Amino acid sequence: MTTLANLCILTACALPIVCAGLAKSSGWGRRPKDGGYNNRDPRAWLAAQTGRAARANAAQANSFEALPLFIAGVLIAQQAHVNQATVDALALGFIAARLVYIVCYIADQHYARSAIWAVGVACSVALFFV
Repeated sequence: MTTLANLCILTACALPIVCAGLAKSSGWGRRPKDGGYNNRDPRAWLAAQTGRAARANAAQANSFEALPLFIAGVLIAQQAHVNQATVDALALGFIAARLVYIVCYIADQHYARSAIWAVGVACSVALFFV
């Protein structure tokens, strides 16, 4: 059964891909020898980036790191037959927090980013206790 929370899992899984695209976009349109994106060695190219591209790459890594707790929380809450509206609301809260988190990370708003990260983690953890 497809629920809003299940669609949020899919969305959460797509967020690292979006962040990767944002990180790599600064190198598009230029040849690798001119500092453009190098698809032959993308990890080394990303590791050498600074500023916005480096922050987008870091947001990608953190987005992957946030997935297991969120996915487990949604699935456990649904398996325990928690009210689906509650599960959906917490899942939407997580997605909203992650979107704001990514924006804050790329914009170098580190205090806001950390606060929003805590909101996302709180939504994930709450799924275990509802």
